[in-house]
Amino acid sequence: MTSATVWAITLVGVLVVVAFDFVVVVRRPHEPTFNESVRWTLFYVGLACLFGISMLWWRSPNLDGPDAFFAGYLTEWSLSVDNLFVFLVILGRFAVPAVYRQRVLLVGVVLALVLRGIFIAVGAVALSAFSAVFYLFGAFLLWTAFSVAREGGAEEGDVEYRENRLMRVVKRLVPATENYRDGAVTVREGGRRLVTPMLLVMIAIGSTDVLFALDSIPAIFGLTKDPYLVFATNAFALMGLRQLFFVVEGLLRRLRYLSYGLSIVLAFIAVKLIFEALHANSLPFINGGQGVEWAPEIPTWLSLVVIVFAIGGAGAASVIATRGSEAAMPAAEECD
Repeated sequence: MTSATVWAITLVGVLVVVAFDFVVVVRRPHEPTFNESVRWTLFYVGLACLFGISMLWWRSPNLDGPDAFFAGYLTEWSLSVDNLFVFLVILGRFAVPAVYRQRVLLVGVVLALVLRGIFIAVGAVALSAFSAVFYLFGAFLLWTAFSVAREGGAEEGDVEYRENRLMRVVKRLVPATENYRDGAVTVREGGRRLVTPMLLVMIAIGSTDVLFALDSIPAIFGLTKDPYLVFATNAFALMGLRQLFFVVEGLLRRLRYLSYGLSIVLAFIAVKLIFEALHANSLPFINGGQGVEWAPEIPTWLSLVVIVFAIGGAGAASVIATRGSEAAMPAAEECD
């Protein structure tokens, strides 16, 4: 079990990074260039790599180590790229001015991280109390893998955004202005306080991400049962999501095979979860309530290899298939 000290240091570190991001974004609202976004993306990826490597020195031998962290981080990072399709649609639907997109994404990501933290806590308690939850997670991931593969190849224009229940409640209860007001989230007009579309789109980004967490949280629990590593992988993946958006915004249409790579990863993790559920089986109608010894144990290093090849192969195949096509034009425009 991870010590309270490590948890405290990690949470403080996340808060420092988020505070730094807020200072940079709020002080100088602007539309980031492609090169600027690449530099910040590499910074956050490097930060995650340093964290993973540092685990060789401070992680307890009996707990999951760097291989589990990197497998989880790559999985969460890859699933986050899939989220960006919907984020792009949301920003377009709310007609967010380009200069304020960074702020919207940052607040939305912070909200998503808080909500995911709650999901992780609930998931950890459920797993520790009921080993049969592994069967449910495995079955859900298999269904998700099939759904993702069936919808594979969808481009940005094919993605639809549907308001979730939280957004409908907020719009019904909170009076809002029709237009953006210089980046403000609330304004006072006619003697009453009104919210602006800026606040609504922030809530839309954060709450929509939770829907994606319904598959990413079970997926990461399939790679490590340590709630600390589950939180750490989600935090590192989400903290760099804002910068990653501006890097891949022009490339999203080229990632036509990403969904197939993600479906392979989710299906593999689902099988891993079901095997682990069989090992720890307590359901009376399966093997008389005893563990199933013949179920193979899939090592974490093999999970990491599968994830790298599935995502890397899908990305490479997408780039090769769309090379020289009109779908590549938005990326070139971003570089100018």
